[in-house]
Amino acid sequence: MKEILQSIISNLVDNKEAVEIKETEEGKTIKFEIKVAESDMGKVIGKQGRIAKSIRTVMKSVAGKEHKKISIDFVE
Repeated sequence: MKEILQSIISNLVDNKEAVEIKETEEGKTIKFEIKVAESDMGKVIGKQGRIAKSIRTVMKSVAGKEHKKISIDFVE
C-alpha cells in the first residue's frame, strides 16, 4: 500500500528525493504521514484540497480491499 502512495506522490512533485512517507500500523488502522518539499506542498494538496482529497479517496478504496482503515496526513 505504501508503494502505491509513493508512486502517486512522486508523480505529483518536482523534488522526488524530498518525499518521505512514514507508516504506522495500529490494529486495522494504518496511518501515513507524508512530507514533501515546501515548494511542492501546494501541488500535493491542490486548490481547496482537491488533490489531497482524491489521494485519500483512492487510498481508502485500496485499504478497503484489505479490510483496513487508513489515515493520511500531510506534514510540513
